[in-house]
Amino acid sequence: MIKQYKLRFYNFRLVIFLLAISTFGIILVGSAREDLKSKQLAGVIIGLIIMVILSLMDYSWISNFQWIMYGANIVLLLIVRLFGDSANGAARWIDFGFIRFQPTELSKIIIILFFARFFMDHEEDLNTFRTLAKSVILLAIPLILIYEQPDMKNTLMMLAVFCILIYIAGLSYKIIGGMFLIIIPLSIIFLSIVVQPDQNLIKDYQRKRIMAFLYPENEEYGDDIEQQNNSKTAIASGELTGKKLSGDKEVASVNEGNFVSENQTDFIFAVAGEEYGFMGCCAIVLLLLAISVECIRTSLRAKDLSGKVICCGMASIVSLQSFLNICVATGIAPNTGTPLPFVSYGLTSLVSLYIGMGLVLNVGLQSSAYNKEIRKSTIDKKEDYL
Repeated sequence: MIKQYKLRFYNFRLVIFLLAISTFGIILVGSAREDLKSKQLAGVIIGLIIMVILSLMDYSWISNFQWIMYGANIVLLLIVRLFGDSANGAARWIDFGFIRFQPTELSKIIIILFFARFFMDHEEDLNTFRTLAKSVILLAIPLILIYEQPDMKNTLMMLAVFCILIYIAGLSYKIIGGMFLIIIPLSIIFLSIVVQPDQNLIKDYQRKRIMAFLYPENEEYGDDIEQQNNSKTAIASGELTGKKLSGDKEVASVNEGNFVSENQTDFIFAVAGEEYGFMGCCAIVLLLLAISVECIRTSLRAKDLSGKVICCGMASIVSLQSFLNICVATGIAPNTGTPLPFVSYGLTSLVSLYIGMGLVLNVGLQSSAYNKEIRKSTIDKKEDYL
């Protein structure tokens, strides 16, 4: 379960990037809401402890419990569906009294870990109808439960992550081409339906967000587009170095003016832009990019397909969520309510991401030890031959 590894094999570069982006998160959450700063700090500390422990645990051993994790995930999502605590019209939390837990965030990590083992077990017959049908059904069950919360953004997010995972696992290009021929027309049909006022495919508030993005000049959707416009104003007002670094004492359009709701979560990038300007925003983007790249680099050295899929899965979550959050904050995508990884307030999301990073670190440790053994074995064989 827990193995001994050489310290020099530990990916301290990834750890430094995680510490840097988490420090940004603590500062920005404290700027948005001072009362949440200590909670964010506690979340980072808990996440780091769990990450270090998991980084020393054999991910192959953990993946042996794939079906137990899958079943526990379904049970948690069912509890949310039946007894979940509601907020803003959606039941996505389980309230334990002292803490609220959002199972969907942990579900992302469980789904990645489950399919990492599933695809490795079916590496030889991945492109058969039987295996593809099983994987689609196994994915559909948790996705339906997530969608019914309702949580369309995470449903689409995990669908996109799954597509990346199955591609990494070795999906045939013929099948990929065939899927595009099906998905593109279906997407066009879906969009043509959801813009209709009497449609039943998505919730009314979800439709309004899409319509506000497509028709921002329409007064009917003014309230839905207003916070995105205020977010853009806040980012622009930070200019190059931001109001904190330049010492500008004017009323902040996001914080003190309180023109954007949920600025500690969905619009944390607006806080970064206003207080630390273009330079602060670039620092956040580069750190998130560096974390994603480190995950991909680790996947290239993974000892097996399971490790490769885990690393690419975490890279895809960090990169896709970052992209969506920043697009929403800058007004180039509809408001989705997607948090910025390691930066936005949300202890479940933060700890879940650290769990995933702990697995990535272990993949790196296993890869280094495995490659060292291979090299040693090769050298011994050469010496015996000579």
